[in-house]
Amino acid sequence: MSAKVEHLGKSMVKITMEVDAATFKKAIETAYLKNRSKINLPGFRKGKAPRKLIEQAYGAEVFYDDAANEVMQPAYEKALAEVELDIVSRPSIDIVKAKEGEEFIFTAEVAIKPEAVLKDYKGIELKKEEISVSEEEIDKKLQEVREQNARIIDVDDRPVKTGDTVTIDYAGSVDGVAFEGGTDQNHKLTIGSGQFIPGFEDQIIGKNIGDEFDVQVTFPEKYHAEELAGKAAVFAVKLHAITEKELPELDDELAQDVSDFDTLAEYKEDIKKELLHEKEHKAEHELEHQVMDALVERLEVELPAPMVDLEVENQIYNMENRMRAQGFSLEQYMQFTGQTMSALQDSMKESAVKGIKGRLALAEVIKAEKLEAAAEDIEKEYQQMAENYNMEIDKIKEYVPEEEVKETILNRKALAVVTEAAKFI
Repeated sequence: MSAKVEHLGKSMVKITMEVDAATFKKAIETAYLKNRSKINLPGFRKGKAPRKLIEQAYGAEVFYDDAANEVMQPAYEKALAEVELDIVSRPSIDIVKAKEGEEFIFTAEVAIKPEAVLKDYKGIELKKEEISVSEEEIDKKLQEVREQNARIIDVDDRPVKTGDTVTIDYAGSVDGVAFEGGTDQNHKLTIGSGQFIPGFEDQIIGKNIGDEFDVQVTFPEKYHAEELAGKAAVFAVKLHAITEKELPELDDELAQDVSDFDTLAEYKEDIKKELLHEKEHKAEHELEHQVMDALVERLEVELPAPMVDLEVENQIYNMENRMRAQGFSLEQYMQFTGQTMSALQDSMKESAVKGIKGRLALAEVIKAEKLEAAAEDIEKEYQQMAENYNMEIDKIKEYVPEEEVKETILNRKALAVVTEAAKFI
């Protein structure tokens, strides 16, 4: 097999590959053996028709497609090893010649890593805010803890008030006609949550257990069910039950119940430390985003379209995996949002371009600063990953390639170089 490279410009190349005639002939025979059981030919039992008769009946090229698929992948992989190009896209394949007894020739157009120039990456201006934790933030956290540890109390001696949770039956209608999704029984609704149409919850306030009443509302002009948008509706409601939260006192006893501390003062100090740590972690990420934005802005590069397309494809693949982990599919997401695959791809192109440019910019810093990932750095990174995922380090090494770990370390070092040389304003 031989491979020739033609540079097409704008970081695109065409690789022409030739597969010897004997290899292609063998692939045709393999294709025949694989497919003959699917072919019916009069006068022969299924799967017993000779190859020549099948080719006479269906054309000499009947097995060429399968034969081409048989030889192209290994030929392409071998060509990549020969030409040593940094390919950053899927190949666009074109078959030039396919004929038994002659060389099989095909081409692959691919994008290669584009030349990039990063200017003035030292001395960039970054905003760094002072980090502190206020008493109001601590009080808010304590209130959340009280809410989480509240007792639910049945109420039967007063009407509904804001903050109560009620159990209701309701049946909605527009112009006297029931509509889909407008009816439910024993529905729990927290008054003031804004879960229902504006005005619905307010009309339950003041009602008592056992009351049956109408709630009159108007659907918003912009409503997800277009047939209901802007229309007046009446809901027949029956109130079955009222409950309220009883919050625990904010004292040493609460601190002992929810933490390892004996006093509320100690617990508040610990909350302050946690909030400060969260803010510092968030500030680090925000600073990293500023650095990456500045690097992308300073990078001069022309990205080939197939490179961006592959990045979009990878983003959608990752998005689909995250959705699957949450129990629903990409198809369901697209149905909910009304998006087409084409629209989804278009919406991701901007972030794809930014992601590619960010990686290229970091690569330029790594090259300029001659950064390296030592063996001990790589081992330390694996050890940290093993601790984070509570796995044996050997298992981590099976799942995460060393090259990927090395890239993570180098990118982190590059970010540190740029951050340390920055001007903070």
